[in-house]
Amino acid sequence: MGGISIWQLLIIAVIVVLLFGTKKLRGIGGDLGGAVKGFKKAMSEDESADKKDADFEPKAVDQQKSVEQQKKEAADTETKKDKEQA
Repeated sequence: MGGISIWQLLIIAVIVVLLFGTKKLRGIGGDLGGAVKGFKKAMSEDESADKKDADFEPKAVDQQKSVEQQKKEAADTETKKDKEQA
C-alpha cells in the first residue's frame, strides 16, 4: 500500500532500457561511476590537506608568538633609549 513493488520496478527498468538502449545506459553508468570516484578522491585529498594544515598550525602560532616577542623587545629597547636620552 503506497510502496513500489518489485513488479513495478521491473516494468520501469524495461521501459528505461527500451527508451535509452543498453549502450547509452552503460555509458551513463560509467560516467556516473567516474564522477563518484573523482568526488571520493577529492574528498580524501581535502581531508589529508586539512590534516597537514592542522600539523602546521602550531608552528604558525609559534612564529606569531616570536613575532610578538620581537615587537615587544623592540619597544622595550626604544623605551630604554628614550630614558637614556632624557
